[in-house]
Amino acid sequence: MFTQVQLEAILHRLEIPALNAMQQAAQATITAQAGTVLLSPTGSGKTLAFLLPVASFLRADIKTVQCLILTPSRELALQIEQVWKKMSTGFKVACCYGGHDMQTEIQNMAEPPTLLIGTPGRIKDHMERNSFTSKDISTIVLDEFDKSLELGFDEEMQFIMGELQQLQKRILVSATKALVIPDFTGLVQPEVLDYITIQEEPPALEIKLVASAEKDKIDALYQLLCFIQTGSVIIFCNHREAVERTTTLLQQKGIDAGCFHGGLEQMQREQALVKLRNGTTQFLVATDLAARGLDIPEVKHIIHYHLPHTAAEFTHRNGRTARMQATGTAYLLMHDTETIPAYVAAIATTLQLPIKVKPPLPTVWTTLFINGGKKEKLNKTDIVGFFTQKGKLDKADIGLIEVKDFVCFTAVKKQKVKELLLRIQNEKMKGKKYIVKIAR
Repeated sequence: MFTQVQLEAILHRLEIPALNAMQQAAQATITAQAGTVLLSPTGSGKTLAFLLPVASFLRADIKTVQCLILTPSRELALQIEQVWKKMSTGFKVACCYGGHDMQTEIQNMAEPPTLLIGTPGRIKDHMERNSFTSKDISTIVLDEFDKSLELGFDEEMQFIMGELQQLQKRILVSATKALVIPDFTGLVQPEVLDYITIQEEPPALEIKLVASAEKDKIDALYQLLCFIQTGSVIIFCNHREAVERTTTLLQQKGIDAGCFHGGLEQMQREQALVKLRNGTTQFLVATDLAARGLDIPEVKHIIHYHLPHTAAEFTHRNGRTARMQATGTAYLLMHDTETIPAYVAAIATTLQLPIKVKPPLPTVWTTLFINGGKKEKLNKTDIVGFFTQKGKLDKADIGLIEVKDFVCFTAVKKQKVKELLLRIQNEKMKGKKYIVKIAR
């Protein structure tokens, strides 16, 4: 366990005033028990809840992987990695997932990380290649475990668990209560921390029904977005093809909507999330991949363009809004031929949209891409200095800056972008010429 001074230092770096009740209980239970099942809603802080005790288990004298964290998606793996890096524990972390360059990952493990995070398929691949040794892995975390099973990763996880012979701690984490835990996890009479049914305050989520005269529903969606006007919105569809089609139709109507699903390249997915976070786009059309495990703060509205198949999916989608004492609204777009699911019928109210609507106002931001990041020692201060000194911007013209390992994304006021790019096209930042362009 960390001392109080150490814990306060970590929380300060994470800009968190104090641990919540769930995080305190998780820290104590995971430390004391060999097996823990942590059930807590999306957005409640589960990542820190298991990373804190994990960090306290690690030993500086062991130079191989000591903890493995499996996640169902690249985005969740990267989010956990970001939290770990902000904690500044001094222990190396590596992140492995499909779509990432395999040779880069192998080279990164030449000096083994203490903490390894990855998707089951990619971690299994590395184990078969002997990219790292598993002999000293004493802690396993299965995050969003039910989602991994739902995506068909059970065989990969069974293989991985079979390779881990020295496990002392098994931690299973989920936002879903109805879990079936397979034998291959090795969890025998685990301590279960169930925070899903505990609500300290009434839900701050409103649920509204919106009628569509057409089966297609795209016109009703457009009207609803015009009605909403401002605030970040995630529009959920059930299939990738529907996400692509809906995004295209909205763009044809003049709405700058982003697109997010598992068939996109990693950089495309990352840029879609960056643009939503920094306000370049307000509207993101997505599959249920966006329902969990993503760092998307302050989503104000959820739209179910297609009805989710289960109550659990409905809950996870809605969990993207009304988080951490904020308020939010979920809308169900319904045609007359569709049946209202039992899990919303009693709690939803009908919203009558006005006949005449105005298009949503365009956002004031544009996202710029820079082909350098942490590996080149770039940071936010460097970018602000470069854009203000060489680009002649005011600080108010610069929005959210995100620095990744190899790239950076910076929000800049739209009306300032053209002049900025002209001024800096031949300039160097920290003695090096970088490509700076509008992110597509």
